[in-house]
Amino acid sequence: MQMTPRAPVPRLLLVEDDTISRGFFRAALETLPAQVETADSLVTALERGRNGEHDLWLIDVNLPDGNGSQLLSALRLTRPDTPALAHTADGDTSIHARLRDDGFSETLVKPLSREQLLQAVRRALVNSPGSAARAVAAGGSELEREDWDEITALAALNGQRHHLIALRELFLAELPGVRDAVAQAVQQHDVGTLKGQLHRLQASCGFVGAARLARAVRQLHQAPESNGAHTQFRAAVESLLH
Repeated sequence: MQMTPRAPVPRLLLVEDDTISRGFFRAALETLPAQVETADSLVTALERGRNGEHDLWLIDVNLPDGNGSQLLSALRLTRPDTPALAHTADGDTSIHARLRDDGFSETLVKPLSREQLLQAVRRALVNSPGSAARAVAAGGSELEREDWDEITALAALNGQRHHLIALRELFLAELPGVRDAVAQAVQQHDVGTLKGQLHRLQASCGFVGAARLARAVRQLHQAPESNGAHTQFRAAVESLLH
């Protein structure tokens, strides 16, 4: 029987000297799916970067024998078109601005969630010349959309996809009414009712894996008077309903 050839996947170079961080990044990235090659130093990364045709570099800012900007500059001497992401535990905004000036398309602050990592990788792969990379950047599959965290939701239901589908249908059917109740509470400045609606919605989001809406609910719960939080909430709801 003739086997159907597997679709090509993007090749990523992950540069990270911390064992735990490297394990998290690799496990998350392989779910794209992607082929992940790792390096734990500037020297090793240079060797692997120059010898391999990678679709994306993910580079730790602080390495035992140099820094991420030095590594990116050296890699780009031979492969100027490969996009790169920087990751660091330092949240200093001036450092992140400098890294973007150095050529990184985006900077990530560790620790971060799997969802945040995969979204950043997809955004970066849009600029990769490889066709496999562009296919992943286009969205890969509906299961990895920004709106939904499929893996977490399925894990909570022991992998029972039909239960998840049924729960999501019920969730989406009830969501317009919840949206309207939240809007009314906001309009009436009824913080107690607003927080009650948001508390229940937060739990529902967790059951069905509505990741983006869950983040927006948390923000609105923490800052009920924030216009930005209201905007993020409405956008997250409308994204799910459409």
